[in-house]
Amino acid sequence: MSSSVQLLETTGFALRDALARRDWAAIGELDMQCRQAVDEAMVEAVHDEGQLRQRMQELLELYRELVVTCQAEQRRLAGELVQLNQSQQGAKVYQLFT
Repeated sequence: MSSSVQLLETTGFALRDALARRDWAAIGELDMQCRQAVDEAMVEAVHDEGQLRQRMQELLELYRELVVTCQAEQRRLAGELVQLNQSQQGAKVYQLFT
């Protein structure tokens, strides 16, 4: 296995683990590492294109999962912000009458 394919595999596993833990800081850092690993894999002459193709497909599926998870987290946070805003508005109205 070439070093670039191995790096893709290692980085992909770490990214999947960070996603499972919802470690957004690690995800951001690992995303940059994955991008760099993909760039290196595209430049490096790979002896086994099948392995490279498989790793790239796995990363593609992982990024799809990551996008879905991020969108769900965004919706959740937006809901919390709406509730917080409504609570603050309610508190302001209450203060007007006290």
